[in-house]
Amino acid sequence: NVNCFSRKNKMNTHSATALAHPNIAFIKYWGNIDHDLRLPANGSLSMNLEGLFTQTEVTFTPDISSDELVLNRRQITGPGLERVSRLLDRVRQLAKLDDFARVTSENNFPTGVGVASSASAFAALSLAASHAAGLELDERQLSRLARTGSGSACRSIPGGFVEWQAGHLEADSYAFSIAPAEHWDLVDCIAVVTTEHKPTGSTQGHFLAATSPLQPARVLDTPRRLEICRTAILEQDFETFAAITELDSNMMHAVMLTSTPPLIYWQPATLAIMRSVQSLRSQNFPVCYTIDAGPNVHVITRVEYAGQLTETLTNIPGVEKVLTAPTGGPAHLVEHGF
Repeated sequence: NVNCFSRKNKMNTHSATALAHPNIAFIKYWGNIDHDLRLPANGSLSMNLEGLFTQTEVTFTPDISSDELVLNRRQITGPGLERVSRLLDRVRQLAKLDDFARVTSENNFPTGVGVASSASAFAALSLAASHAAGLELDERQLSRLARTGSGSACRSIPGGFVEWQAGHLEADSYAFSIAPAEHWDLVDCIAVVTTEHKPTGSTQGHFLAATSPLQPARVLDTPRRLEICRTAILEQDFETFAAITELDSNMMHAVMLTSTPPLIYWQPATLAIMRSVQSLRSQNFPVCYTIDAGPNVHVITRVEYAGQLTETLTNIPGVEKVLTAPTGGPAHLVEHGF
């Protein structure tokens, strides 16, 4: 419904820059009921990651004959550009705009290795592009727009601890905050095993989810896991949170391992980190792991334990580095471009 959007003066909003954080899902999104609209098979729950970000500048201009994309100072063509253009087409349609866009984007963290680079990328792109086109979208509309570029991007629009309502239609599949960033002092210590781009991206992986005989059971049980995780976050119950977060991660990877063809993202260091986390927790250290579509491990703890945890993870053979990210805020516009 285009009527729910209003236009600003085009000359004042021709160019805009936005910043968005990646997020780490505690209850995972894996599989779609509609791949074009990225309507998920199940709801999910995450937190944004402060200190890690994508910054994106979008300029609509009559001076170019097609969309242009520069990512991390490299000109991007092919599928990467086409994916960005599809989202820009949605913005152009809403804004009744014909101009192509020049998009410049940079991440301050590794791209395509299971640290949700597409989430922050399409959240920042959605906010910058819609603002540059003169649209005034509220948080729900921005979340829906970002979802069409990358499903998990819808969760990088709101701030803090975020739930993605799966919905059944385009209009009711969006994310919202269940608690602000300052609600709970959780920190994600990301043990980076490799910065190489993963061979099978999440978009392709979502297509394979339905080939696993375990996926229907995972999806059916998701509302129960969501309720447990949501309550644990709201009540700051780390023990319950840790148990359900690890269970959910293991279930998603079980689906990956039993898909056709199977997706095996783990490396020896991945397993070493998982075992180390379980050992720490047996010593009453508040810690748990969760792993997205990649070999790197997100190790969650409380702020006061982050330094000790980072040192422990760094000493595990195969860990290249550890990125530390507390809970982050919403996607937002920034004054300066590149």
